[in-house]
Amino acid sequence: MDVNGKYTADGKEVLEYLGNPANYPVSIRFGRPRLTSNEKLMLASMFHSLFAIGSQLSPEQGSSGIEILETDTFKLHCFQTLTGIKFVVLADPRQAGIDSLLRKIYEIYSDFALKNPFYSLEMPIRCELFDQNLKLALEVAEKAGTFGPGS
Repeated sequence: MDVNGKYTADGKEVLEYLGNPANYPVSIRFGRPRLTSNEKLMLASMFHSLFAIGSQLSPEQGSSGIEILETDTFKLHCFQTLTGIKFVVLADPRQAGIDSLLRKIYEIYSDFALKNPFYSLEMPIRCELFDQNLKLALEVAEKAGTFGPGS
């Protein structure tokens, strides 16, 4: 159950939810409210611009752009494929193994989006198996604290 502030994702109060014995056992994950579609687009367009500027200003010839953007509160990790598709993960600064997680996400994308005959490039991915496998990979990374090759 995802919780933002005093309310669950479906709008119920947390204390009311916890007061009902029928809801047990319960797993609660506290976090920030999810980004809206517009906020995601705005974040992606800003990052794409920073990525392009970073690759052009880099003193290293053939620089691939920004791979990690680190702040006090989060790290933004970027993995760019050979075809130019970028995968971006926002993570806690202490979270380890994000590079392996990004490669796993690319593997899931390749298996369930690119091999899907109904998927069009540069369109939202609407595939139940993709969503399930991505959610599982993120849960494994979150629980382990690291996402190593043995996962």
